[in-house]
Order: sequence, then structure tokens, then C-alpha cells
Amino acid sequence: MTELDPYLKGKVALVTGASRGIGRAIAVQLARRGASVACVATTPERAQGTVDLCVAAGARAQAYGVDVGKTAAVAELVAKVQADLGGLDLLVNNAGITRDQLLLRMSEEDFDAVIQTNLKGTWNFVKAAARTLMKCQGRIVNIGSVVGVTGNAGQVNYAASKAGVFGLTRSVAKELSSRRVTCNAIAPGYIDTDMTAAIDAKAKEALVASIPLGRTGTPEDVALLVDYLCGPGGSYITGQTFVVDGGLSL
Repeated sequence: MTELDPYLKGKVALVTGASRGIGRAIAVQLARRGASVACVATTPERAQGTVDLCVAAGARAQAYGVDVGKTAAVAELVAKVQADLGGLDLLVNNAGITRDQLLLRMSEEDFDAVIQTNLKGTWNFVKAAARTLMKCQGRIVNIGSVVGVTGNAGQVNYAASKAGVFGLTRSVAKELSSRRVTCNAIAPGYIDTDMTAAIDAKAKEALVASIPLGRTGTPEDVALLVDYLCGPGGSYITGQTFVVDGGLSL
């Protein structure tokens, strides 16, 4: 593994949804840059594998568990991370769920669950961390989905939640910019993760054929952009949504 410039040394990053896939890749990439990483999942045990990878990369890391949709619990966790790791400089909101169903068959419970986790969960962490980030000119990166830009049949709840994340990102950027806090979003397309592994081979083949770059994305494709936005290169970028989809949404 190539040694990277540790330009995040001395910084503390909090990554939600860090147990696998995109969240795991982000946590490890930030660790490789020298950041201490709070790896957040639904339980600490689920995030421990990511912690081990961060430690192997030479970083300090710790696992945490929380229901991101619970406002008070998130506030307590953010305070604990600061006490444990000595601060908070970088916040990456990646936690998300799907409950796919056609509109006429979608239950109220499935709609509410997705909004609660994907949109309110992002708001919970931004709100809980904002005062601290304002003191250190911190960075916020929210992970959405290209579906929040294009919409998708059978994902009314998911698309609405991710479109909400993009609106939240722009508003937070405007509110916190005077304190030099940046807030950006990323809209991944089809990324090879456990969540997308359930798609059958024929459907995947058709999907890949519709991607101009001719391949699916990797979690590292997203993690490298998070790295950039959290590093020196991202200091003058805020309120933006970056689509990482190989041209799928063109």
C-alpha cells in the first residue's frame, strides 16, 4: 500500500455507516491520511472490522454504535467522540438504508424509516457537531445518491431522502460559511457494495451497459473524493453536490 501525505494528522474524523462498503472505504482512506477516526455503525461490534483496518493503516480509531435517527443519542455520541479522541474536525454522514417498493405498495412505516435514517440522521449529526466544527473551520461531507438527482421507480422514499440531503447540504453551507465550515455532498451511482450485491447478474449486466464509462464504481472512488474535500484541496469548495456515477445520469 502506497504511503500517503498525512495532511490530516491531528484531525479527528467521524464517519457514520462505517461498518462496510463506502463508509468503510472512507474511514480507512481518512486514516491513511493521518486522521483519528470514530467509526460509527448501529453497534460498536459492527464497526470493529473497520477500526482494525484504520489501526493497521497507522491511525487511532474507535468503534461506536447509535441509531442515527435518535437526536438525543446522536448528541451524546458526538460529545463522547470528542472526549475520547480529543475533538472533531471532519464529519462524514454516510449512514443510509433502503426500503424499496412501488409507490402504491409502499407502507408509511417504510417511508418514515428511510427518511428517519437517511435525512434526519444526517441532520442529527450536523446539528450535534456544528458548534465544534465552527471552532475549528471543520468540514462536512454528506453521502447521498444519484437517485436523489434523477429519481427512480420503486424508490420514492430513498430518492426523497437523498434529495433532502442535497438541500440540507446547500443550506448548511450557507449558514456555516461565515465560520469557514465547508459542507458538500456526494451522489454516488452504482457502487459495488454489499447493498448492491443482491442485484441479479442479468440486471447488473444491463446496468453496466448503461454506464458510459463501462464499469461499476468502487467504494474507493467515493472515498478518494471525500479525502479531497476534507483535505487542502477542498478548502474553497462548499455547498456543492458531486455526482460520482461513471456518467450514468448523463
